[in-house]
Amino acid sequence: MFGLFKKKSEKEKLQAQYESLLKEAHTLSTTNRKMSDQKAFEADEIMKKLEKLA
Repeated sequence: MFGLFKKKSEKEKLQAQYESLLKEAHTLSTTNRKMSDQKAFEADEIMKKLEKLA
């Protein structure tokens, strides 16, 4: 109940965005390889940001 209004940290936001991009890249890999590669690249850039935060 008390965690209801807890805000996400920057690290948690980046982790969620990273997972979302990887999922999207995976689904696009069957239909549009170029877009899939772009999403994978964006996910890699977010992982670099996460590593800098740690």
